[in-house]
Amino acid sequence: MNKHGDVFERVEKKYVINKAQFDFIMDKLAKRTIPDAHGESLISNIYFDTPDYRLIRRSLLKPVYKEKLRLRGYGAIDEGSELFLEIKKKYDGVVYKRRIELMCAEAADYLKLGGKLPERSQIAREIEWFMGYYPMLAPRMYISYDRIALYDKEDHDLRITFDTDITWRSCDLDLTLGSYGDCLTADGEYVMEIKLSHSMPLWLSEIMTKARAYNASYSKYGCAFIEMQRRAKSEDETIKISDGGIYCA
Repeated sequence: MNKHGDVFERVEKKYVINKAQFDFIMDKLAKRTIPDAHGESLISNIYFDTPDYRLIRRSLLKPVYKEKLRLRGYGAIDEGSELFLEIKKKYDGVVYKRRIELMCAEAADYLKLGGKLPERSQIAREIEWFMGYYPMLAPRMYISYDRIALYDKEDHDLRITFDTDITWRSCDLDLTLGSYGDCLTADGEYVMEIKLSHSMPLWLSEIMTKARAYNASYSKYGCAFIEMQRRAKSEDETIKISDGGIYCA
């Protein structure tokens, strides 16, 4: 993984596991990993899209290249909280994430009024271009989850996360309003991600094999969008998107 400040490049492998698998994997990881800077935390996100949800619709078709824009915060969020505005791109299986840090009030002003970001950097210019390129880009979905985040003691580029209680809503798109909405995950269900800069180490591969945990395609925003479509009774569109192979609870 290349990581310079708030620039990340890596491969991400996802798994949907149950409580028994989670307990087994966590037990095996205990001697190899330690919590990252956020440890156990609530992560809240606002995803941006066009009025016709162009970004997520395209993403669900599994193109070689796809991109998204989101605003992210950790823990309880108020007007004085630090947030991250980030572009996440995926090309040929490799994930690239670039983000800048903003105070909550700064983010609100920028997203409502447009113009220039407070930070003047290459990443800020990329975000401004992104906002201008897609017509009427605006907040469309709130998604939060409880995360356990670990990294390998010997290889800090190897990160492992477990997300549960994945919650979504398509209204009240303000991070300061807290985590509430409808849950995507069943009780005792976790979305596990292994974030790598290289091939998976043998010891971790053996743990996943013994746990009978298998790589799955999972998009939180994608699943929330599909559920929203189901509720809108867009049956034809729901079936078409689901055929792309995305996993949904």
